[in-house]
Amino acid sequence: GRLLTREDDGHCRGRKLRTNMCLPPPTKKKESAGSAVWAACALWVSIVSWPLGLFWNYEKLWPREWYAPEGNHPLGLILGMAAVAWGHLFVLAYQYARHRGSTFFGELRRVQPNEKRDYEFSEGLMTHLAQPEGFVLLGLYLSLTWLFGKMPESYYHFDGGLRFSRVFACLLCQDAIQFAMHKLEHVAHSAFYRASHKPHHRFTNPRLFDAFNGSIADTVCMILVPLYATANLVRCNVWEYMAFGTLYANWLVLIHSEFHHKWDPLFSTLSFGTAADHHVHHKLFVKNFGHLFMFWDKLAGSYKDPTTVRVFAPLVGGGEGGVEKQHRN
Repeated sequence: GRLLTREDDGHCRGRKLRTNMCLPPPTKKKESAGSAVWAACALWVSIVSWPLGLFWNYEKLWPREWYAPEGNHPLGLILGMAAVAWGHLFVLAYQYARHRGSTFFGELRRVQPNEKRDYEFSEGLMTHLAQPEGFVLLGLYLSLTWLFGKMPESYYHFDGGLRFSRVFACLLCQDAIQFAMHKLEHVAHSAFYRASHKPHHRFTNPRLFDAFNGSIADTVCMILVPLYATANLVRCNVWEYMAFGTLYANWLVLIHSEFHHKWDPLFSTLSFGTAADHHVHHKLFVKNFGHLFMFWDKLAGSYKDPTTVRVFAPLVGGGEGGVEKQHRN
């Protein structure tokens, strides 16, 4: 056997031992950094897995009249809405695991560690899904524009494959217009701000489920107007529209997370939007108007690095009497 250390003695003291040996104190299992990286990558692939799994064999699954572009058949609409819902199931599972304290997707670190928001997962989920300005309004927009033939012709085409260059172009265009609309809501007029975006800004320390909790006017101005403009500026087929839709909707939700994500260091390097970037906007109001990308804020001079926000610095010991662990201007 091995010699007992003082730690072992403290662990064993007060226990009735049947042998003269003592096992070392149990250690808490921690997920490896490598497995967390792979799990994070798998999440993003899962979000877009619906169009990835269907675009190459759709001709074998449905009769031609269902996907012929001239018919405006609802197949494309149904598949598109299903793509967002399917991707969102993985995001909800991800949030559930992290809310329960799992480190499978990486270490749990709160973006705002000094202002913990406790809530029941079921309450957050029901609040999230019941918001009329969220998925209900988006679903209505998608249905009306599709069924009444208001989308550009290319969006009704199933051929052409899945070009991620077009998907990325849609994400860039959408976020650039959304940045402008977001800034407009803040500066146009105080009455306009109060009626549109201010309801969403009551969350100065947002949780993931607050993503679509705002107002109908806010969704129309900052999401639907950019969506329709993007559709007319970037021509895609139905699969690219699906991939764009599910990435956009689920990325918007993820940047409202109360926790840092495993991919955040990479995203920060690329100037992609992170949860911390968006928390800066919710906390300071006048910085970081972009959502998916920080390019526009850096060009406009409105970007604020989350690591320079003093209230985001953790306090030693926690609570109001704690001392800042890191002091930044």
